Amino acid sequence: MTQPPHDEPTANDTEELREQVERTRAELGRTVQKLAAKTEVTARARETAAEVGRDATVKAGELKEQALLRAGELKSKAADVTQRTRDRLPDPVRAKAGQAAEQVRGTAARAGRTWREKAPGAIRPGADAPSTRGNRTMLVAALTLSAAIWLAARRKGRTR
Repeated sequence: MTQPPHDEPTANDTEELREQVERTRAELGRTVQKLAAKTEVTARARETAAEVGRDATVKAGELKEQALLRAGELKSKAADVTQRTRDRLPDPVRAKAGQAAEQVRGTAARAGRTWREKAPGAIRPGADAPSTRGNRTMLVAALTLSAAIWLAARRKGRTR
């Protein structure tokens, strides 16, 4: 580096030469820092791991949002199919399914009362949680639908 590049003018006085030397030193310092950062493997690995973690968090959020949307769509479709199935059932089958649903609801109510009476105190408060009631409703609906389908299939089998 004893010779300046051909396209740069050389310094006219010592002050200008000092400024060129300072600029060159600063540039050389930045270059050395960049090279040192590239050679420090652990720091680069931490940076990469942090970046991958951020990306994974973002992707997980996107997937969760998509799953919630899809779950809503599926719930809507299931309700629609259930309603169409109910509409297609003959009246006697629908009546039997209603009776079966009432029996299931009664049994579930009795089981719930028994649970509340006999469950240990430490776990009893969880028995009345809103999510439990929601699941119970879904269970009763699923059992009712299953009973209706079973009765329809059984009746169809007898008419053959």
